[in-house]
Parts: sequence; structure tokens; C-alpha cells
Amino acid sequence: MTKQERLDEFLDERDLESVWFAEPNSFAWLTGGSNVVDREGDVGVAAVGYDGDGLRVVTNDIEADRLRDEELDGDVPVAEFAWYESTLADAVAEHADEPAAADFDVPGFASVDASPLRQPLTDEDADRYRDLGVETASAVEAICRELESSDTERDVASAVRGALDARGIETPVVLVGGGERARQYRHYTPTDAELGEYALVSVTAERGGLHASLTRTVAFDPPEWLANRHHEAAIVESTALVATQIVGGLSGRASSVFDAIQATYEHLGHPDEWQRHHQGGAAGYAGREWIATPSTDAEIRLPMAYAWNPTVKGAKSEDTALVGEDGLEILTRTGDWPTRPVDAYDYEGSIPRPAVLEL
Repeated sequence: MTKQERLDEFLDERDLESVWFAEPNSFAWLTGGSNVVDREGDVGVAAVGYDGDGLRVVTNDIEADRLRDEELDGDVPVAEFAWYESTLADAVAEHADEPAAADFDVPGFASVDASPLRQPLTDEDADRYRDLGVETASAVEAICRELESSDTERDVASAVRGALDARGIETPVVLVGGGERARQYRHYTPTDAELGEYALVSVTAERGGLHASLTRTVAFDPPEWLANRHHEAAIVESTALVATQIVGGLSGRASSVFDAIQATYEHLGHPDEWQRHHQGGAAGYAGREWIATPSTDAEIRLPMAYAWNPTVKGAKSEDTALVGEDGLEILTRTGDWPTRPVDAYDYEGSIPRPAVLEL
């Protein structure tokens, strides 16, 4: 089903004349462009609407020319308003066919959760995702291969952001944990601490609304337990990916995949480990379109990107994969990082997972 067909169905089901999106991820999903100026805002500087005939954009007169020239296809009409006379919400209400819905607060409009509309991915989404995944992994792995134990977490994070920014890729999440902090915290936000024995580098990158996540592990003088725990985390991740494909083929729910994750932790002797960090979920036009829990009722949609990120006491395994009924493809794989095949627990299937890189 195309994006237009999904929106047509949504309008019919809700008995609406138009639907509007100003949150950056959904604006990018529909237009391929960005409406972001202030990265801290939940709503961008423009809204895109669909009324059954096509797209149209509303924005202020500061942004209109730039959006026409640089962010939008030439056939998308842009209505502009004086920045000092109105707000985006009021301007959308003025231009919209009603009754209408929006993903931000517009007086008199119904609300819409865009995430279900963004699933599953289209072929065009998948093609752009492949480019994003490889470029993200290439940049992160290039930095990781040059690390030294005396580097600080903050310096590594800065280098990662710079390498990705040079490729036109934003970095909503950059976590760098040296050996001491990576075993203490699941979210190792960078500090001035030196890397020490080993390092985990975890990134969520975004371009064109799509998000790719990965973690790479580099060791200098690794503790004796690191390789084993890293492998155990990879077993959980491989199991989650294989289970995702199987459950998705049956139109099952995320809770079923989570059952497989819990069973794998139990099998590995870490029955409570899943409680210490979220395990990931569906990716796409958000870092996670949803995060799985034991009770998550979200449907496993295919083809769709999934980023599972299990941890085991100072180790972590994470990549972003495109999962379809006929197979799965690791999007954040370059072929230049050492990998090893990892068997899923209680399922048939083996997936190449990144190994610990020893420097």
C-alpha cells in the first residue's frame, strides 16, 4: 500500500477531509524534506497536508522560499503567512479542508498518531535506508578503528558527530562508554572519563526522517568476561531478529518477540537482565516507532526496520535490520568490521553479528 493509499484509507475511516503533519519525522515521511530549524522543537516550521488530491504545505514567509527551493518537490504548492500575524496552527486551520486532523495542536482539529501510518516501509524508504545505514556504519567504524584507551568519551562522541555531520546525517543519540562506565550504566552519556580497557559506541543517526541505530565495541585491554557477554548479547539480538521475521509473517504482536527475548536471557543465565534496559523495537521515521515490552500490542509489520539492542552487564549488541517475509538485511553493515555468525536461540537461523574489535 502506498503512502497516499494509507492516507486515503485514514481519511475515509475517520470521515475527514484532510490530515496535517508538522512533526519533523512525519513531514519528512511525506515530503522527503525537512521542516526543522530549531532542533529542540517538537513541531517544525511548516506543516504538510493531504486532502485526497495531493500534498500542500503551509509555512511562514521567512521559510517559504527556502522550502520551495531546497526541501520540496516543485509540484508541492506552498501557502505562506506573515510570521508576525499568525501561528502555524492558525494558518493551517485557515487553509485546511475540514473536518481535519493533525499531529500537533490545531484548534478544532482531531489528533492523529502518525506512527502507524508510517508502517510498513515502502520500497523507496528501504532504498534510502540502505544508504543511510551503510554511511552511518562507515563513519562510526572509521572513528572506532582509530581509538586509543586514553581518548575521552566526550572526544570520541565529538568525532562521531563530526564524521556524520559531514555526510549530512544528524545524531539524535551518541553514547560513548569507557570500560568503567559501560559496565555501570546502560545509557553511557559521554563524560571526560578516559576509555580505559574497552569502549562501547552507540549511535542513532537520522537523515531524511529515517533513523539508523548501531553499537560497536572496541577493546584495548579487555576484561576476561567481555567476549563472552558480548556474544550472549548477540545471541539475544539474533533471536529477536529471527523471531521478528517469523512473528511478522504470522501478523503477530511485539509481545511475542519479547517472549523470545526473555526466554533467551533465561537460557543464558541472565533471567532479570531484560529489566535493566529496554530491548529496542521497530525503527523507521523515529529512533523507535515503538519499544517492546512484555505487554506491547503493536503489530509486527513487514517490511519494516527493527533495531534490537540487548545488553548483558557491560556488553551490548545492536544494529538496524530491514526485516521482510522473505528474509532480513542488516542495514548498518559495511563488510569491513569483523563479524561472526551467531545462532538464534530456539529458532533455526544464524546472523552475522559484529565482533569485539581488539586494538
